[in-house]
Amino acid sequence: MAASAFEAAVAVTRLGLGARPGEIDRVAADPRGWALGQIRAEGAPQPSGAAVSTAERMEAFLAYQASGTGRREAAAPGGAPDPTAEAARQARQAARRAITEDTARGFLDRVRLGLETDQGFAERWALFWANALTVSAAKFTAGAFVDTYEREAIRPHVFGRFEDLVLAAEQHPAMLLYLDQARSAGPDSRAGARRRLGLNENLAREMLELHTVGANGGYDQADVTELARALTGWSIPRQQDRQRADGGGFVFRPEIHEPGVRTVMGRTYAQTGRRQGEAILRDLARHPATARRLSRRIAAHFVADNPPPALVARLEAAWTGSQGDLAQVARALIEAPETWTPQAAKIKTPYEFVVSAGRALDEGPRRPALLRQALIAMGQPPFAPPSPEGWPDTAADWAGPDALVKRLNWARTTAGAAVVTDVNAVALSALGRRMGERTRSAVARAESRPEALTLLLMSPEFQRR
Repeated sequence: MAASAFEAAVAVTRLGLGARPGEIDRVAADPRGWALGQIRAEGAPQPSGAAVSTAERMEAFLAYQASGTGRREAAAPGGAPDPTAEAARQARQAARRAITEDTARGFLDRVRLGLETDQGFAERWALFWANALTVSAAKFTAGAFVDTYEREAIRPHVFGRFEDLVLAAEQHPAMLLYLDQARSAGPDSRAGARRRLGLNENLAREMLELHTVGANGGYDQADVTELARALTGWSIPRQQDRQRADGGGFVFRPEIHEPGVRTVMGRTYAQTGRRQGEAILRDLARHPATARRLSRRIAAHFVADNPPPALVARLEAAWTGSQGDLAQVARALIEAPETWTPQAAKIKTPYEFVVSAGRALDEGPRRPALLRQALIAMGQPPFAPPSPEGWPDTAADWAGPDALVKRLNWARTTAGAAVVTDVNAVALSALGRRMGERTRSAVARAESRPEALTLLLMSPEFQRR
Protein backbone atom coordinates (compact mmCIF):
# COMPACT_ATOMS: atom_id res chain seq x y z
CA MET A 1 0.00 0.00 0.00
CA ALA A 2 2.86 2.41 0.86
CA ALA A 3 4.41 1.95 -2.58
CA SER A 4 1.05 2.50 -4.27
CA ALA A 5 0.44 5.63 -2.20
CA PHE A 6 3.80 7.06 -3.20
CA GLU A 7 3.26 6.17 -6.86
CA ALA A 8 -0.18 7.77 -6.71
CA ALA A 9 1.44 11.02 -5.59
CA VAL A 10 3.98 10.74 -8.39
CA ALA A 11 1.29 10.00 -10.97
CA VAL A 12 -0.89 12.96 -10.09
CA THR A 13 1.90 15.49 -9.60
CA ARG A 14 4.39 14.37 -12.28
CA LEU A 15 2.24 12.93 -15.05
CA GLY A 16 -0.73 15.10 -14.17
CA LEU A 17 -1.37 18.73 -13.29
CA GLY A 18 -1.23 18.44 -9.52
CA ALA A 19 -3.55 16.92 -6.95
CA ARG A 20 -7.04 18.13 -6.17
CA PRO A 21 -8.42 17.30 -2.70
CA GLY A 22 -8.69 13.55 -2.30
CA GLU A 23 -7.28 12.79 -5.76
CA ILE A 24 -4.13 10.99 -4.60
CA ASP A 25 -6.22 8.66 -2.42
CA ARG A 26 -8.55 7.93 -5.35
CA VAL A 27 -5.62 7.07 -7.63
CA ALA A 28 -3.74 4.95 -5.08
CA ALA A 29 -5.47 1.69 -6.04
CA ASP A 30 -3.92 1.77 -9.53
CA PRO A 31 -1.69 4.77 -10.36
CA ARG A 32 -0.60 3.43 -13.75
CA GLY A 33 -4.15 2.47 -14.64
CA TRP A 34 -5.26 6.02 -13.80
CA ALA A 35 -2.93 7.40 -16.48
CA LEU A 36 -3.41 4.59 -19.01
CA GLY A 37 -7.18 5.01 -18.85
CA GLN A 38 -6.87 8.54 -20.19
CA ILE A 39 -5.37 7.41 -23.51
CA ARG A 40 -8.41 7.59 -25.75
CA ALA A 41 -8.87 7.58 -29.50
CA GLU A 42 -10.88 10.80 -29.41
CA GLY A 43 -7.88 12.68 -28.05
CA ALA A 44 -7.53 14.95 -25.03
CA PRO A 45 -10.48 16.60 -23.28
CA GLN A 46 -11.72 19.88 -24.70
CA PRO A 47 -12.22 23.05 -22.64
CA SER A 48 -15.84 23.86 -21.93
CA GLY A 49 -17.39 27.20 -22.71
CA ALA A 50 -18.93 28.81 -25.77
CA ALA A 51 -15.96 28.12 -28.02
CA VAL A 52 -16.05 29.37 -31.60
CA SER A 53 -14.73 27.28 -34.47
CA THR A 54 -11.83 28.18 -36.72
CA ALA A 55 -14.31 28.83 -39.51
CA GLU A 56 -16.24 31.30 -37.33
CA ARG A 57 -13.03 32.97 -36.19
CA MET A 58 -11.97 33.26 -39.83
CA GLU A 59 -15.09 35.32 -40.53
CA ALA A 60 -14.09 37.74 -37.77
CA PHE A 61 -10.49 37.81 -38.97
CA LEU A 62 -11.50 38.57 -42.57
CA ALA A 63 -13.74 41.35 -41.29
CA TYR A 64 -10.77 42.74 -39.38
CA GLN A 65 -8.63 42.64 -42.52
CA ALA A 66 -11.37 44.23 -44.61
CA SER A 67 -11.71 47.09 -42.11
CA GLY A 68 -8.15 48.09 -42.88
CA THR A 69 -8.52 48.01 -46.67
CA GLY A 70 -8.65 51.25 -48.58
CA ARG A 71 -8.55 53.55 -45.54
CA ARG A 72 -8.30 57.22 -46.40
CA GLU A 73 -5.59 58.97 -44.43
CA ALA A 74 -6.02 62.45 -45.90
CA ALA A 75 -7.39 65.18 -43.70
CA ALA A 76 -10.80 66.68 -44.36
CA PRO A 77 -11.05 70.34 -45.48
CA GLY A 78 -9.86 72.69 -42.77
CA GLY A 79 -7.38 70.17 -41.35
CA ALA A 80 -9.96 68.14 -39.41
CA PRO A 81 -9.57 64.33 -39.38
CA ASP A 82 -11.26 62.58 -42.28
CA PRO A 83 -14.42 61.01 -40.81
CA THR A 84 -14.21 58.09 -43.25
CA ALA A 85 -10.68 57.27 -42.18
CA GLU A 86 -11.60 57.65 -38.51
CA ALA A 87 -14.60 55.33 -38.91
CA ALA A 88 -12.39 52.74 -40.61
CA ARG A 89 -9.81 53.02 -37.83
CA GLN A 90 -12.44 52.53 -35.14
CA ALA A 91 -13.96 49.57 -36.98
CA ARG A 92 -10.55 47.94 -37.23
CA GLN A 93 -9.83 48.50 -33.54
CA ALA A 94 -13.22 47.08 -32.58
CA ALA A 95 -12.69 43.99 -34.74
CA ARG A 96 -9.24 43.42 -33.26
CA ARG A 97 -10.52 43.93 -29.72
CA ALA A 98 -13.33 41.42 -30.25
CA ILE A 99 -10.89 38.76 -31.47
CA THR A 100 -8.48 39.44 -28.60
CA GLU A 101 -11.26 39.18 -26.01
CA ASP A 102 -12.50 35.96 -27.58
CA THR A 103 -9.07 34.32 -27.45
CA ALA A 104 -8.66 35.52 -23.85
CA ARG A 105 -11.87 33.67 -22.98
CA GLY A 106 -10.45 30.63 -24.75
CA PHE A 107 -7.37 30.76 -22.53
CA LEU A 108 -9.48 31.06 -19.40
CA ASP A 109 -11.53 28.05 -20.52
CA ARG A 110 -8.28 26.10 -20.85
CA VAL A 111 -7.21 27.16 -17.35
CA ARG A 112 -10.55 26.06 -15.94
CA LEU A 113 -10.18 22.69 -17.64
CA GLY A 114 -6.76 22.32 -16.02
CA LEU A 115 -8.16 23.21 -12.62
CA GLU A 116 -11.14 20.86 -12.77
CA THR A 117 -10.22 17.89 -14.95
CA ASP A 118 -9.79 14.38 -13.59
CA GLN A 119 -7.73 13.56 -16.70
CA GLY A 120 -4.54 15.32 -15.70
CA PHE A 121 -2.25 13.17 -17.81
CA ALA A 122 -4.26 13.66 -21.00
CA GLU A 123 -4.22 17.41 -20.40
CA ARG A 124 -0.47 17.48 -19.79
CA TRP A 125 0.05 15.39 -22.93
CA ALA A 126 -2.02 17.83 -24.98
CA LEU A 127 -0.15 20.84 -23.59
CA PHE A 128 3.15 19.16 -24.43
CA TRP A 129 2.18 18.76 -28.09
CA ALA A 130 0.74 22.25 -28.33
CA ASN A 131 4.14 23.51 -27.20
CA ALA A 132 6.15 21.16 -29.41
CA LEU A 133 4.19 22.45 -32.43
CA THR A 134 3.91 25.96 -31.09
CA VAL A 135 2.16 29.03 -32.42
CA SER A 136 2.14 32.32 -30.55
CA ALA A 137 -0.29 35.11 -29.84
CA ALA A 138 2.72 37.44 -29.69
CA LYS A 139 1.94 37.84 -33.39
CA PHE A 140 -1.66 39.06 -33.66
CA THR A 141 -2.51 37.34 -36.95
CA ALA A 142 -1.54 33.97 -35.49
CA GLY A 143 -2.96 34.85 -32.08
CA ALA A 144 -6.36 35.35 -33.66
CA PHE A 145 -6.50 31.56 -34.08
CA VAL A 146 -4.30 30.27 -31.27
CA ASP A 147 -7.13 28.87 -29.13
CA THR A 148 -8.95 27.23 -32.04
CA TYR A 149 -5.61 25.78 -33.17
CA GLU A 150 -5.18 23.99 -29.87
CA ARG A 151 -8.80 22.78 -29.81
CA GLU A 152 -9.04 21.62 -33.44
CA ALA A 153 -5.52 20.78 -34.63
CA ILE A 154 -3.88 19.50 -31.44
CA ARG A 155 -6.28 17.96 -28.94
CA PRO A 156 -8.17 15.58 -31.28
CA HIS A 157 -4.90 14.07 -32.59
CA VAL A 158 -2.64 13.69 -29.54
CA PHE A 159 -3.33 9.97 -29.17
CA GLY A 160 -3.37 9.25 -32.89
CA ARG A 161 -0.56 9.02 -35.43
CA PHE A 162 2.03 11.76 -35.28
CA GLU A 163 1.85 12.34 -39.03
CA ASP A 164 -1.85 13.22 -38.72
CA LEU A 165 -1.17 15.53 -35.79
CA VAL A 166 1.64 17.39 -37.52
CA LEU A 167 -0.29 17.72 -40.78
CA ALA A 168 -3.30 19.17 -38.95
CA ALA A 169 -0.99 21.61 -37.18
CA GLU A 170 0.90 22.76 -40.27
CA GLN A 171 -2.28 23.37 -42.27
CA HIS A 172 -4.08 25.32 -39.57
CA PRO A 173 -4.41 29.10 -40.15
CA ALA A 174 -2.58 29.81 -36.87
CA MET A 175 0.57 28.07 -38.14
CA LEU A 176 0.25 29.37 -41.69
CA LEU A 177 0.05 32.93 -40.38
CA TYR A 178 2.59 32.55 -37.57
CA LEU A 179 5.31 31.33 -39.93
CA ASP A 180 4.28 33.53 -42.89
CA GLN A 181 3.33 30.64 -45.14
CA ALA A 182 0.18 32.46 -46.29
CA ARG A 183 2.50 35.03 -47.93
CA SER A 184 4.72 32.50 -49.74
CA ALA A 185 4.37 32.07 -53.49
CA GLY A 186 6.36 30.22 -56.11
CA PRO A 187 8.32 32.72 -58.23
CA ASP A 188 7.63 30.58 -61.32
CA SER A 189 3.98 29.92 -60.51
CA ARG A 190 1.24 31.48 -62.64
CA ALA A 191 0.55 34.30 -60.21
CA GLY A 192 4.12 34.55 -58.91
CA ALA A 193 5.63 35.30 -62.30
CA ARG A 194 2.97 37.88 -63.06
CA ARG A 195 3.00 39.66 -59.69
CA ARG A 196 6.66 39.13 -58.82
CA LEU A 197 5.81 37.27 -55.64
CA GLY A 198 8.47 35.52 -53.60
CA LEU A 199 9.18 32.37 -51.64
CA ASN A 200 9.05 32.32 -47.83
CA GLU A 201 11.00 29.51 -46.15
CA ASN A 202 9.89 29.98 -42.53
CA LEU A 203 7.39 27.12 -42.33
CA ALA A 204 9.64 24.75 -44.25
CA ARG A 205 12.58 25.50 -41.97
CA GLU A 206 10.62 24.99 -38.75
CA MET A 207 8.98 21.84 -40.11
CA LEU A 208 12.44 20.36 -40.45
CA GLU A 209 14.24 21.89 -37.49
CA LEU A 210 11.56 21.99 -34.80
CA HIS A 211 8.59 19.86 -35.81
CA THR A 212 10.18 16.71 -37.25
CA VAL A 213 13.78 15.55 -37.80
CA GLY A 214 15.62 18.34 -35.96
CA ALA A 215 18.77 20.33 -36.67
CA ASN A 216 20.88 17.15 -36.65
CA GLY A 217 18.42 15.18 -38.76
CA GLY A 218 20.48 15.22 -41.94
CA TYR A 219 18.90 18.01 -44.00
CA ASP A 220 20.59 21.03 -45.51
CA GLN A 221 19.60 24.43 -46.91
CA ALA A 222 18.74 22.94 -50.28
CA ASP A 223 16.18 20.70 -48.55
CA VAL A 224 14.64 23.72 -46.82
CA THR A 225 14.25 25.52 -50.14
CA GLU A 226 12.84 22.48 -51.90
CA LEU A 227 10.32 21.92 -49.13
CA ALA A 228 9.35 25.61 -49.22
CA ARG A 229 8.69 25.30 -52.95
CA ALA A 230 6.52 22.23 -52.35
CA LEU A 231 4.50 24.09 -49.71
CA THR A 232 3.64 27.05 -51.93
CA GLY A 233 -0.12 27.30 -52.33
CA TRP A 234 -0.83 26.39 -48.69
CA SER A 235 -2.78 29.41 -47.50
CA ILE A 236 -5.90 30.82 -45.82
CA PRO A 237 -9.12 32.17 -47.36
CA ARG A 238 -9.58 35.65 -48.74
CA GLN A 239 -12.85 37.56 -48.85
CA GLN A 240 -13.52 36.51 -52.43
CA ASP A 241 -12.82 32.79 -52.10
CA ARG A 242 -14.01 31.69 -48.65
CA GLN A 243 -15.98 28.91 -50.27
CA ARG A 244 -12.66 27.28 -51.21
CA ALA A 245 -11.67 26.78 -47.59
CA ASP A 246 -11.99 23.46 -45.82
CA GLY A 247 -13.63 23.33 -42.40
CA GLY A 248 -10.37 24.33 -40.70
CA GLY A 249 -9.74 27.43 -42.76
CA PHE A 250 -7.07 25.92 -45.02
CA VAL A 251 -6.98 26.83 -48.72
CA PHE A 252 -4.72 25.51 -51.46
CA ARG A 253 -4.02 28.05 -54.21
CA PRO A 254 -2.75 26.30 -57.35
CA GLU A 255 -2.03 29.64 -59.00
CA ILE A 256 0.85 30.34 -56.56
CA HIS A 257 2.16 26.77 -56.28
CA GLU A 258 5.70 26.42 -57.63
CA PRO A 259 5.56 23.80 -60.40
CA GLY A 260 8.06 20.98 -60.64
CA VAL A 261 9.42 17.82 -59.08
CA ARG A 262 10.96 18.28 -55.61
CA THR A 263 13.75 16.40 -53.86
CA VAL A 264 13.93 16.55 -50.06
CA MET A 265 16.43 14.55 -47.98
CA GLY A 266 17.19 12.26 -50.89
CA ARG A 267 13.60 11.44 -51.84
CA THR A 268 11.87 12.67 -54.97
CA TYR A 269 8.28 13.85 -55.08
CA ALA A 270 6.21 14.28 -58.23
CA GLN A 271 4.32 17.47 -59.03
CA THR A 272 0.97 16.77 -57.35
CA GLY A 273 -0.05 20.22 -56.14
CA ARG A 274 -1.26 20.26 -52.55
CA ARG A 275 -0.40 16.58 -52.10
CA GLN A 276 3.28 17.18 -52.84
CA GLY A 277 3.90 19.05 -49.58
CA GLU A 278 1.71 16.62 -47.67
CA ALA A 279 3.68 13.63 -48.94
CA ILE A 280 6.97 15.22 -47.88
CA LEU A 281 5.64 16.10 -44.45
CA ARG A 282 4.34 12.58 -43.85
CA ASP A 283 7.73 11.13 -44.76
CA LEU A 284 9.43 13.56 -42.38
CA ALA A 285 6.99 12.54 -39.65
CA ARG A 286 7.93 8.88 -40.18
CA HIS A 287 11.68 9.54 -40.30
CA PRO A 288 13.81 7.78 -37.63
CA ALA A 289 15.39 11.10 -36.66
CA THR A 290 11.92 12.43 -35.80
CA ALA A 291 11.24 9.47 -33.52
CA ARG A 292 14.62 9.90 -31.82
CA ARG A 293 14.33 13.65 -31.31
CA LEU A 294 10.75 13.78 -30.08
CA SER A 295 11.17 10.73 -27.84
CA ARG A 296 13.96 12.55 -26.05
CA ARG A 297 11.85 15.69 -25.81
CA ILE A 298 8.96 13.76 -24.24
CA ALA A 299 11.29 12.15 -21.70
CA ALA A 300 12.90 15.50 -20.90
CA HIS A 301 9.51 17.13 -20.39
CA PHE A 302 7.96 14.51 -18.15
CA VAL A 303 10.91 13.09 -16.19
CA ALA A 304 14.20 15.04 -16.19
CA ASP A 305 16.02 17.80 -18.05
CA ASN A 306 18.68 15.21 -18.89
CA PRO A 307 16.43 12.17 -19.29
CA PRO A 308 17.56 8.60 -18.62
CA PRO A 309 18.86 7.08 -21.88
CA ALA A 310 16.90 3.91 -21.14
CA LEU A 311 13.65 5.87 -21.07
CA VAL A 312 14.44 7.63 -24.34
CA ALA A 313 15.22 4.25 -25.90
CA ARG A 314 11.88 2.82 -24.70
CA LEU A 315 9.94 5.72 -26.17
CA GLU A 316 11.83 5.58 -29.45
CA ALA A 317 11.20 1.85 -29.74
CA ALA A 318 7.49 2.39 -29.11
CA TRP A 319 7.42 5.19 -31.70
CA THR A 320 9.20 3.28 -34.46
CA GLY A 321 7.49 -0.01 -33.68
CA SER A 322 4.05 1.56 -33.96
CA GLN A 323 4.90 3.89 -36.88
CA GLY A 324 4.35 6.98 -34.80
CA ASP A 325 1.24 5.94 -32.88
CA LEU A 326 1.27 8.45 -30.03
CA ALA A 327 -1.04 6.30 -27.93
CA GLN A 328 1.66 3.62 -27.89
CA VAL A 329 4.32 6.21 -27.03
CA ALA A 330 2.19 7.49 -24.15
CA ARG A 331 1.73 3.95 -22.86
CA ALA A 332 5.48 3.37 -23.03
CA LEU A 333 6.05 6.51 -20.96
CA ILE A 334 3.55 5.46 -18.31
CA GLU A 335 4.82 1.89 -18.10
CA ALA A 336 8.53 2.77 -18.00
CA PRO A 337 10.13 2.28 -14.56
CA GLU A 338 12.19 5.45 -15.09
CA THR A 339 9.01 7.51 -15.03
CA TRP A 340 8.32 6.51 -11.43
CA THR A 341 11.65 7.36 -9.79
CA PRO A 342 11.27 9.05 -6.38
CA GLN A 343 13.38 12.08 -7.27
CA ALA A 344 11.30 14.97 -8.62
CA ALA A 345 13.64 16.55 -11.14
CA LYS A 346 11.44 18.90 -13.17
CA ILE A 347 10.70 22.52 -12.22
CA LYS A 348 7.13 23.54 -12.97
CA THR A 349 6.58 26.26 -15.52
CA PRO A 350 4.62 29.28 -14.22
CA TYR A 351 1.47 27.93 -15.88
CA GLU A 352 1.92 24.53 -14.24
CA PHE A 353 2.62 26.22 -10.91
CA VAL A 354 -0.53 28.36 -11.06
CA VAL A 355 -2.76 25.48 -12.16
CA SER A 356 -1.37 23.05 -9.60
CA ALA A 357 -1.85 25.66 -6.85
CA GLY A 358 -5.45 26.16 -7.92
CA ARG A 359 -6.03 22.42 -7.86
CA ALA A 360 -4.46 22.09 -4.40
CA LEU A 361 -6.58 24.93 -3.03
CA ASP A 362 -9.65 23.70 -4.94
CA GLU A 363 -10.41 27.14 -6.36
CA GLY A 364 -10.22 28.87 -9.70
CA PRO A 365 -9.12 32.36 -10.67
CA ARG A 366 -11.48 34.91 -9.14
CA ARG A 367 -10.16 37.70 -11.33
CA PRO A 368 -8.92 36.52 -14.75
CA ALA A 369 -7.08 39.80 -15.36
CA LEU A 370 -4.91 39.13 -12.30
CA LEU A 371 -4.16 35.62 -13.55
CA ARG A 372 -2.94 37.06 -16.84
CA GLN A 373 -0.83 39.66 -15.04
CA ALA A 374 0.69 37.00 -12.79
CA LEU A 375 1.68 34.79 -15.71
CA ILE A 376 3.18 37.76 -17.54
CA ALA A 377 5.15 38.71 -14.43
CA MET A 378 6.44 35.14 -14.06
CA GLY A 379 7.50 35.04 -17.71
CA GLN A 380 4.81 32.92 -19.36
CA PRO A 381 2.13 35.22 -20.83
CA PRO A 382 -1.00 33.41 -22.06
CA PHE A 383 -0.70 31.73 -25.48
CA ALA A 384 2.48 33.71 -26.23
CA PRO A 385 5.70 31.67 -26.30
CA PRO A 386 8.66 33.83 -27.35
CA SER A 387 9.70 31.90 -30.45
CA PRO A 388 8.77 28.92 -32.65
CA GLU A 389 10.75 26.74 -30.24
CA GLY A 390 7.90 27.09 -27.73
CA TRP A 391 8.23 27.54 -23.99
CA PRO A 392 11.55 26.41 -22.51
CA ASP A 393 11.47 23.33 -20.36
CA THR A 394 14.46 23.22 -18.00
CA ALA A 395 15.27 24.34 -14.48
CA ALA A 396 17.78 26.83 -15.87
CA ASP A 397 14.94 28.60 -17.65
CA TRP A 398 12.46 28.80 -14.76
CA ALA A 399 14.37 28.63 -11.47
CA GLY A 400 16.60 31.72 -11.56
CA PRO A 401 16.66 34.06 -8.53
CA ASP A 402 14.41 36.69 -10.10
CA ALA A 403 11.92 34.07 -11.29
CA LEU A 404 11.69 32.56 -7.80
CA VAL A 405 11.10 35.98 -6.24
CA LYS A 406 8.17 36.52 -8.61
CA ARG A 407 6.77 33.10 -7.73
CA LEU A 408 7.13 33.95 -4.05
CA ASN A 409 5.24 37.20 -4.53
CA TRP A 410 2.42 35.39 -6.30
CA ALA A 411 2.36 32.65 -3.67
CA ARG A 412 2.03 35.21 -0.88
CA THR A 413 -0.82 36.99 -2.63
CA THR A 414 -2.60 33.72 -3.35
CA ALA A 415 -2.09 32.43 0.18
CA GLY A 416 -3.45 35.65 1.64
CA ALA A 417 -6.65 35.38 -0.39
CA ALA A 418 -7.22 31.63 -0.05
CA VAL A 419 -10.07 30.30 2.06
CA VAL A 420 -8.45 27.40 3.90
CA THR A 421 -9.20 26.05 7.35
CA ASP A 422 -6.55 23.31 7.69
CA VAL A 423 -3.29 23.98 5.84
CA ASN A 424 -1.77 20.72 7.04
CA ALA A 425 -4.60 18.81 5.39
CA VAL A 426 -4.13 20.81 2.17
CA ALA A 427 -0.40 20.01 2.18
CA LEU A 428 -0.99 16.29 2.64
CA SER A 429 -3.69 16.26 -0.01
CA ALA A 430 -1.51 18.17 -2.49
CA LEU A 431 1.71 16.18 -2.07
CA GLY A 432 0.82 12.90 -0.39
CA ARG A 433 3.82 10.70 0.29
CA ARG A 434 6.03 13.07 -1.71
CA MET A 435 6.00 15.61 1.12
CA GLY A 436 9.24 15.54 3.13
CA GLU A 437 9.59 16.02 6.84
CA ARG A 438 11.16 19.50 6.52
CA THR A 439 8.21 20.80 4.55
CA ARG A 440 5.71 19.09 6.82
CA SER A 441 7.37 20.65 9.87
CA ALA A 442 7.65 24.12 8.30
CA VAL A 443 3.98 24.16 7.35
CA ALA A 444 2.89 22.90 10.78
CA ARG A 445 5.00 25.48 12.67
CA ALA A 446 4.06 28.51 10.57
CA GLU A 447 2.72 31.45 12.56
CA SER A 448 -0.30 32.03 10.33
CA ARG A 449 -2.35 30.27 7.67
CA PRO A 450 -1.09 32.57 4.87
CA GLU A 451 2.50 31.91 5.93
CA ALA A 452 1.87 28.16 6.04
CA LEU A 453 0.30 28.17 2.59
CA THR A 454 3.15 30.25 1.19
CA LEU A 455 5.67 27.79 2.59
CA LEU A 456 3.73 24.92 1.02
CA LEU A 457 3.49 26.54 -2.42
CA MET A 458 7.18 27.48 -2.42
CA SER A 459 8.40 24.14 -1.04
CA PRO A 460 10.78 22.09 -3.20
CA GLU A 461 8.19 19.32 -3.41
CA PHE A 462 5.51 21.66 -4.74
CA GLN A 463 7.78 23.57 -7.12
CA ARG A 464 9.01 20.32 -8.67
CA ARG A 465 7.12 17.52 -10.28
